[in-house]
Amino acid sequence: MTKRDLTYITATEMAGRQREISVAEFFLKNRHLLGFDSRAKALLTTVKEAVDNALDACEEAGILPDIRVHVIEAAQNVYRVMVEDNGPGILENQIARIFGKLLYGSRFHKLAQSRGQQGMGISAAGMYAQLTTGKSLHVISRVKGERMASELYVSVDTTRNKPQIHGKKKIKWDRPHGTWIEAEMEGRYQKGTHSADMYLKQTAIANPHASFHFEGPHGEGITYQRSSKQLPPPPVEIKPHPRGVELGRLIQMLNSTRSRHLLQFLQNEFSRVGPKTAGKIIETAGRGLTERSLPKRIAHAQANALYRAIIKVPVSAPRTDCVVPIGEQRLLDGMKKEINADFYIVKTRPPAVYRGNPFQIEVGIAWGHAGGANLAVDKTGHINKVVQHKRDAAEALILHADEPAHLLRFANRVPLLYEQGGCAITHAVLQTNWRNYGLKQPKGALPLAPMVILVHLASVWVPFTSEAKEAIAQYPEIIKELKLGLQACARHLAEHLRRKTRLQNEYEKRTHIEKYLPHVGIALQDILRLSDAQRDQAVSKLDDALHKSRKIK
Repeated sequence: MTKRDLTYITATEMAGRQREISVAEFFLKNRHLLGFDSRAKALLTTVKEAVDNALDACEEAGILPDIRVHVIEAAQNVYRVMVEDNGPGILENQIARIFGKLLYGSRFHKLAQSRGQQGMGISAAGMYAQLTTGKSLHVISRVKGERMASELYVSVDTTRNKPQIHGKKKIKWDRPHGTWIEAEMEGRYQKGTHSADMYLKQTAIANPHASFHFEGPHGEGITYQRSSKQLPPPPVEIKPHPRGVELGRLIQMLNSTRSRHLLQFLQNEFSRVGPKTAGKIIETAGRGLTERSLPKRIAHAQANALYRAIIKVPVSAPRTDCVVPIGEQRLLDGMKKEINADFYIVKTRPPAVYRGNPFQIEVGIAWGHAGGANLAVDKTGHINKVVQHKRDAAEALILHADEPAHLLRFANRVPLLYEQGGCAITHAVLQTNWRNYGLKQPKGALPLAPMVILVHLASVWVPFTSEAKEAIAQYPEIIKELKLGLQACARHLAEHLRRKTRLQNEYEKRTHIEKYLPHVGIALQDILRLSDAQRDQAVSKLDDALHKSRKIK
């Protein structure tokens, strides 16, 4: 290639090629970041986002969720996903923005536990549908008290990240309130660990107050009934904790606050900061700052000093009523409802904090085969075999003794089905020494046992590793709490296994004795009829026989 063949451009031409990138346009080209990197995962992600939104809406409105999911094969590699809930419904003027605009939602700026965080899950599903099939998202919603329901066809204008409405009208709908959505997209329906029905099964475990009905593309149908009629208490919204705010965020808050002076700013904008703590922070900061300093006129150097003072001055831990765990009894009920096992143990850790964000860890273990017999002590103290009804092992989530334990990961009651290797929960399980509790564990692997390990993280802001929300970041505070929860459950499991071993040994001894007892009785009757010399000889033979039987055992 000669020098003449090379074409270069000037700075002016470079500048002319620059243009603003819409967030929708960015994710359209990088849809794998949102969980749409394969047909199978795209279908599952669509179900997941719609169900998560439905659960949040129902709980916020104080309604026990009844959710129906229907997947239909419309053509080869094309599926229609329909999700219906009995929630409060959506106002007509909000439908287009909720389903047709990325980063639009009510929970991003709210520090309280919720499933949705970013405001782009369901709109991203609609965007994927229009990209792969050209079909708009079909939405029907009815608010309680309205005579008619609203029906809209919505798509995303990706160049401007704005909703487009392709049809809107009022229709009759036999539901008093709720929302129904339909998305037609390229996808692949599959059974197993990463299936839509497995997602619903795990969701039913973590949400025992909800009922789900699933209909698959091949006519299969399954219902997960609720085991509790009591809604979880609503989480309380809190203000940011000073320990969770970085310097840039602090400067932004100073510039946008409505507080008239610095003392008022620290008390109004942060949680757990009272007059004394605020005064101590200002005094420690120095740099000419006083309680009457105007927040919007604080220079960068002064803001930096204020930030350093916030780190130095002791501040009470944030409130924890913004986090609502599943609860030990409810989680236990959910596990028993969906997992067939011999032994269950659930532990909820006390609330903890990472970067100023409250969180709480829950761990559950279900141990035992999906069928067979188990030993139990009856009311009279006798050990007996209890025959259990056998279920399909995959359905029951219990694996074989020589296979790795089944790990179920949850964040704010939502199952995490992908990216297991990069998740803090997985790392905590792998770092736990299960050999100390009587289990086999290859190096750097899950323990080999017929066991399900369930781990749930509840937080006001879950630190996901990506926008797909499939793995939790490995903060030291979270890893520590995860390990403590796992160890607490493992200790109870070890006690159960030791007790089970003792029962097995006692049962075998009793069985051995019962096997030879009739023969001993007959022999004793014969001995009593013999002379003294014959009796001594028979007893000696009987003693030799018993010694031999012990050696065989």
